[in-house]
Amino acid sequence: MTAHDPREQSSPEIPRRVVVTGLGAICALGNNARSVWEAAIAGRSGIGPITRFDPEGYETRFAGEVKDFNAAEAVGRKESRRMDRFSQLSIVTAREAVAQSGLDVAANPTRVGVLIGTGMGGVETFEGGAETLLSGGPRRISPFFVPMLLANMASGNVSIDIGAKGPNYAPVSACAASAHAIGEGMLMIRRGLADAMVVGGSEAPVTRLAVAGFGAMGALSTRNDEPERASRPFDAGRDGFVLAEGAAALVLEEREHAIERGATILAEVLGYGATDDANHMVQPGPGGEGAARAMMLAMEDAGIVPANVGYINAHGTSTPLNEKLETEAIKRAFGEQAYQIPISSTKSMTGHLLGAAGAVEALFTIQALQACALPPTINQEADDPDCDLDYVPNQAREAGISVAMSNSMGFGGHNVALIFAKHEA
Repeated sequence: MTAHDPREQSSPEIPRRVVVTGLGAICALGNNARSVWEAAIAGRSGIGPITRFDPEGYETRFAGEVKDFNAAEAVGRKESRRMDRFSQLSIVTAREAVAQSGLDVAANPTRVGVLIGTGMGGVETFEGGAETLLSGGPRRISPFFVPMLLANMASGNVSIDIGAKGPNYAPVSACAASAHAIGEGMLMIRRGLADAMVVGGSEAPVTRLAVAGFGAMGALSTRNDEPERASRPFDAGRDGFVLAEGAAALVLEEREHAIERGATILAEVLGYGATDDANHMVQPGPGGEGAARAMMLAMEDAGIVPANVGYINAHGTSTPLNEKLETEAIKRAFGEQAYQIPISSTKSMTGHLLGAAGAVEALFTIQALQACALPPTINQEADDPDCDLDYVPNQAREAGISVAMSNSMGFGGHNVALIFAKHEA
């Protein structure tokens, strides 16, 4: 390795290497990381009619719901009643990730931190509290109302659950939140602030208020007659995203710390780039300039060049504007190499998990590296001249990749790119 290789640790100026040792997931495709991956690689859709409330009268009546989830069984009857659904989902995935990693948090709890991002936090709690106030008055509000709805409480509750006493906060940057959590968690380990970080995101927005709000923006697909085909990133017929719930968690660890305890290393986190468009509340910047800079910064941080990237998990929301501008951004960042890189949007199967999307997609990116297989972009049927790259349409693909990128973008102009690689000694 050369002196400029970020994997090399021959001097104190070189950052500590950060690896992934655990994964956890729950979303519309399944209730653990393995089942979620198996469904994605099979090209299955998790989208269906809304069951969490009666959607009669709504323009959009479908979503990506978590199925067969019993909070009392998963988290505990008493504890679950004091948590919003987004916290419940996050605890389940954090437990799964920590269990896979074999990390003994109690052995050195002050050196283990937690960063769980979210876009909306306890929206279900907020909605229910507002109804209670209007129907019963202020004395009927639960004393747990505020702690349940706060956006930081998934991160806080995970720390309480696993006993982690290190750095802890909640990135809240809309649909880039959990990607920020992963990148910032990596930086904390590089800087020596922690030896391990449980990072990820959680969202539970399938509620009357959230669905109505996104519907009022014209952001949601209205394909009520065929919900499983509604999320169609990069397809010419895309008409909006599909709202979804779920969570994902990764255990990040300083490489030597992981090796010393005999952990199985799943991947290495090589690079992180974060920018803002400073353009519009909800529209990406012209030409995808901000997203392109995030990708280039991530590659610079990783010490790689565009030809090293073998796969991109795109933000790919299934909205007319996002895919056009994300395609332009990839071309800006990769030049002619953009036409050689397979790209897919797993939102075509999961729906859009808002603040949890980046973590779920980082998990898919890592699993693609491990399996040497790329999940497809399903429902790609009609070519869009603005989207002329290789989006792995409809069928998974075998590919022996060693480096991959995951992109996330959020309302407010937030852009994040993460780069993962197969671990090398």
